Amino acid sequence: MKYEIVGETLPVVICHLSNGEKIVCESGAMAWMSPNMERETTSNGGFGKALGRIFSGEHAFQNIYTAKNGEGTIAFASSFPGSIRAFNIAPGQEMIFQKSAFLAAEGDVDLSVFFNKKVGTGLFGGEGFILQKISGQGVAFAEFDGHVVEYDLAEGQQMVVSTGHLAAMTASCSIDIQSVSGVKNVLFGGEGFFNTVITGPGHIWLQTMPISSVAGALIPYLPTSSSN
Repeated sequence: MKYEIVGETLPVVICHLSNGEKIVCESGAMAWMSPNMERETTSNGGFGKALGRIFSGEHAFQNIYTAKNGEGTIAFASSFPGSIRAFNIAPGQEMIFQKSAFLAAEGDVDLSVFFNKKVGTGLFGGEGFILQKISGQGVAFAEFDGHVVEYDLAEGQQMVVSTGHLAAMTASCSIDIQSVSGVKNVLFGGEGFFNTVITGPGHIWLQTMPISSVAGALIPYLPTSSSN
């Protein structure tokens, strides 16, 4: 498979598949395609896999597209202003994505649910109990919110991340929470009660504009119904 990511604010990934090649995506992710792309809608692993995808912010069913009778082209567009990134997945090179980040992948890449082992991280860390784990073999595409900044973390090196800004990390990283110290900091600092702490070794991708932050910023400007 060959691919190109086009656009900056609202990008799209255009994939070129050889005859017989397959690509899997979430329901509704396809933007356009050549007429020789054949679609099959499937639970892709049965009830357990489908349930896990629901918990990780995706649909229960996935679409598998196959190029028939020659090379095929298919495009997947982002659903929010941000970035599309490609990841080479292989055994020992698994990725952890934020909920709903998965966009599409080659047929041998598997999307499953990733549970935070520590209850406190799920309750207070802002990233939730459940993230997405991407494993298998092939290229996977993910969509992130806003611009993406990357860091390499050495063994034991940490990064403190505000709620919602963690987009992805290699599976070698660990995630925990850290309470904000000081009553004034908690009440008036605007950052909440807890931050997410990522510990290396590994690589992390941080996003500048989480959709949750955008929603919160828009609430004061949304019209409200008034009673007579």
